[in-house]
Amino acid sequence: MQLEKLRKILTENGEPKFRLSQIQKAIYQDGVSDFSEISTISKNLREQLEKEMKILSFEVEKVLVSKDEKSLKALLKLADGNKIESVLLSPVENKWSVCISSQVGCPLNCGFCATGKSGFQRNLTAEEISDQVLFWRQYLKKQGTVNSDQEKNPPYPSASATWQKQNLLIKERGVISNIVYMGMGEPFLNWEEVKRSLRDLIDKDLFAFGSRSISVSTAGIPEGIKNLAEEFPQINLAISLHFATDEKRSQFMPINRKYNLEELKKALKDYFSKTNRQVFVEYVMLSGINDSEEDAYALSTYLKSIGNRQLLHVNLIAYNETGKELKASSGNKTHLFRDYLERGGMSVTIRKSLGQEVEGACGQLAGK
Repeated sequence: MQLEKLRKILTENGEPKFRLSQIQKAIYQDGVSDFSEISTISKNLREQLEKEMKILSFEVEKVLVSKDEKSLKALLKLADGNKIESVLLSPVENKWSVCISSQVGCPLNCGFCATGKSGFQRNLTAEEISDQVLFWRQYLKKQGTVNSDQEKNPPYPSASATWQKQNLLIKERGVISNIVYMGMGEPFLNWEEVKRSLRDLIDKDLFAFGSRSISVSTAGIPEGIKNLAEEFPQINLAISLHFATDEKRSQFMPINRKYNLEELKKALKDYFSKTNRQVFVEYVMLSGINDSEEDAYALSTYLKSIGNRQLLHVNLIAYNETGKELKASSGNKTHLFRDYLERGGMSVTIRKSLGQEVEGACGQLAGK
C-alpha cells in the first residue's frame, strides 16, 4: 500500500496523527481488503480513500487451489501490465508460508527453472513485494465456506470468472507464519527494494513479523549475502546451490561464471563470522545430472570446506519438471543421496514438496 499517499491525504484532511495507526492496523494486521470495512474511521474518509487510492498495487487475475487446499497460487497483474505469481503453502495445519517474488521474470536463466525462461522485465518495488503478503493475509481473512453471496460477489472482482468456475476458498482459518523470498527473481539483484520490503515486514506498526520467520533465497550473490548479514542478521539465508562443482554449476546456473563456488564460499565464511546463524542449502535433485554418489561426495566435500558445518543444513528438493529436457531423481536415488550426506556428518532433510498441482512449486513460477 502507498503509505506516503495515505499520510498525505490524512494530513490534508486535518486528521489526527492516530488515524494513520488505526488504518495501518486494520489493513496490515487485521487483513481488511477495502477501506469501507474500516469502522474506526468516518464514512466520509472511507469514501475519499476508496476514491483516491487502492490498498493493493496490483489486480488479482486468478487464484488456483490444490484439491487438498494446502497449496495456492495467485496470478497478479501489476499496474504496467506485467504479471507475477505468488504462492501460499500450508506444510503444517493452519500455518501458512508465503512465497513472494522480487522481480518480474529473472535475469539468471537457470536451466531447471521456468521463471528464467520467460526472461527479465524489471525489478519489483518494495510495495509490490510486500503487497503479496498483504494480499494473502486478506485472502485468509475472507476464507470460509463459499456461499451464494460470495459466488455473486467474490472477494476479488478481477478474479470473478475464475472464482465462480473453481469455487475456491480456504475452509479453516489459519495464519501466515513464514515468508520466503523464493518466488520469481533473484532478491539480491533488487536489494534496495527488497531491503525496504523487509523493513516493512518486520515493522511492528505494519506487518509485525519476526525476523526469524522470514527467509531470503539467493543463487549466490556475494554482495547480497554481505548486505543481509550486516543489515538483517536475524533473517534466514538460503543458498540455491544445486551443484557442487563449477563445471556443472556454470552449465545450469550461468551466475556461477561470475560468482563461482570459491567466491560463494568466501561470502558464507564472512556471513558465519558476522551472524553465527544457520544457512539452508537448497539442492534440487536432477536425474543423472547431480544425484550420483560422486555428486554427494562433491557436495559434502564442498560444504565441509566452508567450515561451521553445524550451521549448514541441506534441503534436498524434488525437481518439478518444467520441460522435457530434465527429469526428477527417483525417490530411492534421493534417499541414497541423503544417506551418503548423513554418513559424512551433514545435516540433511528431504523437503516435502508442495504446490506442484497448481504449478507453484520450486522452479515452476512463470507469471502466467
